[in-house]
Amino acid sequence: MAITKPQLPNFLRFAQNSNLSQKLMLVGLTITLFFIFIALFAPVFQAWGWLQDPKEFLSNPIQEPPSAQYWFGTSRLGHDVFSRTLFGAQAALQVVILATALSMIIGVPLGMVSGYLGGKLDKFLLFIMDSIYTLPGLLLSVTLAFVVGRGILNAAIAISIAYVPQYYRVVRNHTVSVKTEVFIEAAQAMGASTWIVLSRYLFFNVIQSVPVLFTLNAADAILVLGGLGFLGLGLPEEVPEWGHDLKQALEALPTGIWWTTLFPGLGMTFMVVGLSLLGEGLNEFVNPRLRRENGIRK
Repeated sequence: MAITKPQLPNFLRFAQNSNLSQKLMLVGLTITLFFIFIALFAPVFQAWGWLQDPKEFLSNPIQEPPSAQYWFGTSRLGHDVFSRTLFGAQAALQVVILATALSMIIGVPLGMVSGYLGGKLDKFLLFIMDSIYTLPGLLLSVTLAFVVGRGILNAAIAISIAYVPQYYRVVRNHTVSVKTEVFIEAAQAMGASTWIVLSRYLFFNVIQSVPVLFTLNAADAILVLGGLGFLGLGLPEEVPEWGHDLKQALEALPTGIWWTTLFPGLGMTFMVVGLSLLGEGLNEFVNPRLRRENGIRK
């Protein structure tokens, strides 16, 4: 009798056969977890006295360069740049996670219903989503930000609209291909309702690419939020936010005050890079064909 070697789970085989993209995914995961840690524990560090209040500016010297007391220096208003940079990660994650979650909550059900039912509803939703998709994301977010105003929820709504068509298109295309499978036809033959088919048989078969899209959209949403903050349309002025801080620092940059621009810019850059690397790695993990091609090239 032949002895069969037990198979490892997919994620363990993925870790064993590591290539460059998988190593970069681990780098992206580390960076992302680091920013999540900062966002979660920044208020705790402030309560322990390790961080200044990011809104405090009266007790600090103006435009103080980086030193042992002010690690990232102070701004032209007297804000502690180190504190505002760390709390900026918290504001960015709040808005970005809320924005991408809203777009996913809207786009995924619409894509499933549209792909499964088809007909005039499918054509109508395709027309609406294609119309939104043709508009530049930043321009659409800026326009909506004018309408809804400032705030975490308002900024998330303004950003999320641009990503709804992406979830819709991906899920709809998967639904169209999966709904012709035998197990779907068997469920229909047994009298399963549309809701049962969508929730029990289709949902987990059409959302494989959604986590990848969620991660990549989160990286893009950070840049869009920074753009809104730079234009004065993102969060309220008292909330630490990288885009707003960059706008305030731009005026002092020609005079040699470089630290107020450098550190918020690095924070935004590293978070975007971390999420992008994580998303690309996840894309290879959920796409066996791409993983095989990279394995051949390795």
